[in-house]
Amino acid sequence: MRADPEHSLDYYLVGGAVRDRLLGLDVNDRDWVVVGATPELMVARGFKPVGKDFPVFLHPVTHDEYALARTERKTGPGYKGFSVYASTDVRLEDDLRRRDLTINAMAQTRDGELIDPFGGASDLDNRTLRHVSPAFAEDPVRILRVARFAARYADLGFTVADNTNALMSAMIRDGEVDALVAERVWTELQSALGESRPSQFIVTLRECGALARIFPEIDRLFGIPQSARRHPEIDTGAHTLLTVDQAAAATATIRARYAALVHDLGKGLTPPQRWPNHRGHDRSGLEPIRRLNSRLRVPNAFARLALLVCAQHLKMHRLDTLKAHAVLALLESLDALRRPEIIVDFSAACRADARGRSGHGTRPYPQAELLQRCCEVARGVDSNTLGLQGHAIGAEIRRRRVVAIDELLRG
Repeated sequence: MRADPEHSLDYYLVGGAVRDRLLGLDVNDRDWVVVGATPELMVARGFKPVGKDFPVFLHPVTHDEYALARTERKTGPGYKGFSVYASTDVRLEDDLRRRDLTINAMAQTRDGELIDPFGGASDLDNRTLRHVSPAFAEDPVRILRVARFAARYADLGFTVADNTNALMSAMIRDGEVDALVAERVWTELQSALGESRPSQFIVTLRECGALARIFPEIDRLFGIPQSARRHPEIDTGAHTLLTVDQAAAATATIRARYAALVHDLGKGLTPPQRWPNHRGHDRSGLEPIRRLNSRLRVPNAFARLALLVCAQHLKMHRLDTLKAHAVLALLESLDALRRPEIIVDFSAACRADARGRSGHGTRPYPQAELLQRCCEVARGVDSNTLGLQGHAIGAEIRRRRVVAIDELLRG
């Protein structure tokens, strides 16, 4: 293997590394494009091929990805309906042109010279998310990616360009998003929930009409009123946005953020004549969550937590008013006596709901600590039931746990 694998290669730093470097952000992953090379040459230099659909190679030392410059041509619906052309005659500008946003279509030479054929640096300065070319409309995943970037850079003031929003709206009308597969939608949603302002993922999709097509259960919440006494923001959709951002601000896990996002889906099913009351939404919300979990093939841990938060968040909010046996029942429903770690995520989602209201963003939420302490005393009950048999053993342990929780609540 050569001491210098890149020797004589015409290669450029591209994409997110260039974008984030210009924004003054930390750069963790570096992707490179190689112009004028062949797969055989890359292998001869010691690069390891890893690409299935197009030629991508791992550097033998740094393990950065080096992709041969390529173009794409639309051949069918959806994000898989493309043919890829990677050859020595593909120019760097051709490769950059196929990318989604101008801020992702910049490159740098090894000496740091910026190559910016589509105005990405100007859009960075203007905090604008803008598509590179009309070819953007060929891939519906790009709608989700734009929404994810809106969530990532919302705190920096980025907004979607009007012409890009119009193009995405046209894609919705043309039915392009109907070709999206569940796994890809979930992957993008999961990534967006990990950003600093996940609410902007939802807002961006709603502004172009994609939310109603991809996440109709969430879209349905907008325009539905709640009691102004409990929810000064009134609109259920607005409350959902505040809640998921509260979960993100508290650095809750992605599981907890997903549960926070979907915890009120039952309010979308309340008959209008009952507005702004939503009595029973903790029960009616379970079925739309199940449908969403099934449609997106949500991982079991995410799906289970979302259902638990929906079913039990109202009890959690009034935890300090519950009787000891009701608190134990709550812990049992969470399976927290066997898996106490679930309390952290469950409490985080419930706290986000309590704080996801106008003017309530910093309100105390002592229920989280109280539930944790109740679980600890219940799990610490002496299980010595000498002389008892069968069902009597379980009944006695449960009785002792109720007593222990009652003593804690009274103390």
